[in-house]
Amino acid sequence: MAEEIIADKNLVVRHNVIELIEHWAIAVSGLILLLTGIFELPMAKRYYIITIPGLGWTADFITSLYLHYSAALVFTAAAIFHMVYHSGRGEFGLLPRKGDFSASITVIKSMFGFGKEPPMHKYLPEQRLAYAGMAFIILMLIISGLVKTYKNIYAPDISHVVVLWATWIHNIFFVLFFLAFLAHMAAIALRPNWPMVRGIFTGKVRLDYARHRHSLWLAEIEKIKTPSKKKRVISVKRKAVSRKSKIPRKVKAK
Repeated sequence: MAEEIIADKNLVVRHNVIELIEHWAIAVSGLILLLTGIFELPMAKRYYIITIPGLGWTADFITSLYLHYSAALVFTAAAIFHMVYHSGRGEFGLLPRKGDFSASITVIKSMFGFGKEPPMHKYLPEQRLAYAGMAFIILMLIISGLVKTYKNIYAPDISHVVVLWATWIHNIFFVLFFLAFLAHMAAIALRPNWPMVRGIFTGKVRLDYARHRHSLWLAEIEKIKTPSKKKRVISVKRKAVSRKSKIPRKVKAK
């Protein structure tokens, strides 16, 4: 389902089913990657995680590694699909725009009662900045992870320098991914962002909320819908005129 206003239910469609699936595929596989990455250090035994019922396997390096590889496959596939799907559809609303940094400061200040939040598009400026940062983190994790996987499976004698660099990059961006995850959770915890939580699960948000905070986005939706209706009216009128022109006129007798 495309972006659509459902006025009788006070809802507006923010995300379609495909977007929800790709979001949760990246989120769940990313969380599994975080946990299994920690278990491989190893930390499960050191911090008594293995004593928790059902988590005895966390001390097994091979089990954690296989789970890590499985989650990495889903994570990489979902990230590539996201890039190809949205670029193919020309959907670039999440890409940063000029002035996003200053606008995001204004939005954050307004959340704490300092000033008024300006009208917004579908995505907030801080969401676009966070998206760019997360995309870069994911890219570096995938590239460094592929190098490490290639070394483990196909080329155990690969250059030690290459492996060292890949390991350091992977570890650094692992920490950055964890911090970005915490920041994402903290943003959701802010009261003004609560109405957006519904969209993460159902793809829809309240219409009154969207009109209040994302008025520019709603204006875009209504602008797209309105011309189509006008075109239908015009086409109907044209058909009516063409039909009238085809009706033969009666010739008056002299």
